[in-house]
Amino acid sequence: MARVVVDVMLKPEILDPQGQAVQRALPRLGFEGIADVRQGKRFELEVEGPADEAAVARMREMAATFLANTVVEDFVVRVES
Repeated sequence: MARVVVDVMLKPEILDPQGQAVQRALPRLGFEGIADVRQGKRFELEVEGPADEAAVARMREMAATFLANTVVEDFVVRVES
């Protein structure tokens, strides 16, 4: 089995109110020097069989149609060793 990770993030031009709320809270908690925070999602998928190019292509299709809203989100698919 192989593990495929899909990271989903809002596109840079989309406002991220959750990330902004975290950024505003950090100084109150004693964490200084953070210029920006963006919040996203991470999916870890255990794939039966090898994570060959066909399997990764299937994961990209799944991410584009189900895991991410491609109107406002970008995603990256990678195989984790």
